[in-house]
Amino acid sequence: MKPPICTICDKRFPHSDEGGVIYFKKRKSDKKWIKEMERKGAVGHPPYAEWFCGEHYETAKELASLTISEAMQILKEKYPNS
Repeated sequence: MKPPICTICDKRFPHSDEGGVIYFKKRKSDKKWIKEMERKGAVGHPPYAEWFCGEHYETAKELASLTISEAMQILKEKYPNS
């Protein structure tokens, strides 16, 4: 798992204090990644999940029904200077 660094603003934060990981809707490639990781018996940060600080967490959470690609496009438009 990646350390808690917001994907929007690069803020490092203690995950117990604010924000968290959002798991987005899985894409076909994400499902293939899961199968491959299971086959290898490996673990890692899922490509459909990302960390968000307290400032960006709730907005990202509202987009969890989208794929990470779709959600990140919306978030980058909403927070262009981050």
